[in-house]
Amino acid sequence: MAEPVRVPTAKVALSTASVYPESTATAFEIAARLGYDGVEVMVWTDPVSQDVDALRRLSDHHQVPILAIHAPCLLITQRVWSTDPWTKLQRAQAAAERLGASTVVVHPPFRWQRQYARDFVTGIWRMADETDVRFAVENMYPWRYRDREMLAYAPEWDVTKDDYRHFTVDLSHTATARTDAAAMIDRMGDRLAHVHLADGNGSAKDEHLVPGRGTQPCAELLERLARTSFDGHVVIEVNTRRAMSSAEREADLAEALAFTRLHLATAPAPRDGARRP
Repeated sequence: MAEPVRVPTAKVALSTASVYPESTATAFEIAARLGYDGVEVMVWTDPVSQDVDALRRLSDHHQVPILAIHAPCLLITQRVWSTDPWTKLQRAQAAAERLGASTVVVHPPFRWQRQYARDFVTGIWRMADETDVRFAVENMYPWRYRDREMLAYAPEWDVTKDDYRHFTVDLSHTATARTDAAAMIDRMGDRLAHVHLADGNGSAKDEHLVPGRGTQPCAELLERLARTSFDGHVVIEVNTRRAMSSAEREADLAEALAFTRLHLATAPAPRDGARRP
């Protein structure tokens, strides 16, 4: 008798960055309408994304839980929640604790943040020891312009070269880095706690395509998570800026959700070498 399909406990969330240039509030509306399990809040220049009370009201109104907080560590958010990077992480942790989010996503420092970079690995461990919130450090990529490459992140853009308790894997970033996503996921092992699901074709630009529209092993990763009973979150973080209308943007986000749910439920491996039909 065939064994039943197994569905992991992982929840599928929508990153509020996926609706840009629309607002954080719009992301909650779309997540509720399409049936996402929750949202990841990208803390950035939208004042609502920085306001814990406003986020709680949105979550309560739409009945959409906040599953993760993405700390403001982009170039455009260097002054959001302070110019001090440790203060940003402390505020992200406090927001996660107040909002019931299990994860704070953080990028490795920029190379010019020298003191922050020197203390980053030990500092993340110290903060992780003080809370139940997971600090999941995200893989990045070298910056490229024509034939030149700049290493913009420290200690490493490949975060598996350093010792962290939890990782976020981003498949658009593996595409931009032109690295082997499967091998990186192998190195993360059971410390993989969070997934940013998007696709890419290896462009120097961080594409964040809808899963299935690029070259990355999006389906294979999801099927692997299903087989291993992954208990983290899978977050759709795609670029919909080129959508010609709100309806087109919503269709892209519905397609991404359907792709994720399809591949996140997978049949167990066949026994005794039998071939799967």
